[in-house]
Amino acid sequence: MGAIPYSEGAGQGTTFRVWAPNANQVAVAGDFNGWDASASPLAPEGNGNWSADVPGARDGHQYKYVINGTLWRIDPRARQVTNSVGNAIVVDPGFAWRVENFQAPPWDEVVVYQMHLATFPDAPVDGSDLFADVLSDENIRYLKELGVNTLLLLPTGEFPGDHSWGYNPAHIFAVESYYGGPHALKRFVDRAHEHGLAVWLDVVYNHFGPNDLSIWQFDGWFEHWNGGEMGGIYFYNDWRAHTPWGEKNRPDYGRGEVRSFICDNALMWLEEY
Repeated sequence: MGAIPYSEGAGQGTTFRVWAPNANQVAVAGDFNGWDASASPLAPEGNGNWSADVPGARDGHQYKYVINGTLWRIDPRARQVTNSVGNAIVVDPGFAWRVENFQAPPWDEVVVYQMHLATFPDAPVDGSDLFADVLSDENIRYLKELGVNTLLLLPTGEFPGDHSWGYNPAHIFAVESYYGGPHALKRFVDRAHEHGLAVWLDVVYNHFGPNDLSIWQFDGWFEHWNGGEMGGIYFYNDWRAHTPWGEKNRPDYGRGEVRSFICDNALMWLEEY
């Protein structure tokens, strides 16, 4: 699912696949087709999924799905976005890891430093690659002197704006753009491992948002409950949608596709990072 770039011989392209069970038509528009909403239609697979192979779409290209000709949506599984209300970006998940055989400390020796990337530095820094700034030589010495051997990062999924604790995720597959994006997080993990530091990630699956959610009413379908519009295919559409973080933003764990969406996200962090 999502955008999967490939190279075959001299050719490059990307396979796009998205779940939109109530859509009548789905297309993908982006840098690769002049943002033409009809140039690259996706074909229905018969199970609520739509897919297309788009030659020429490659790593770094921005894109959006166009549902029923009018609903422009960020890919729910985008690995990177320009910002929480911007465009998705095709990402090649490959990375040249320098440390390949890192061993985390035994459980009974773990010393955890819970870290919020934006507030860890002594002074504000440019967020273009905050991951790199946090693990400067000076900061690594500081952490080692404290006796820390494990860094627990507050949620790094894309959230609205540039400043947040991260517990209001807008795009759970995308690494926060202000922090530096997916490759910056991989460099962070690699450098941490190089210096004997394990990395844990805090994740949020008991609610999404509530703001800047492209998955809200993603394919146009939703129910009404208690006089209001509900969230559509990714959410409960009745009283079960209520959470302490919003009235309508609990994922519908009763749908197999939503459970897969969450489980695949957890696996992504383990497999790609």
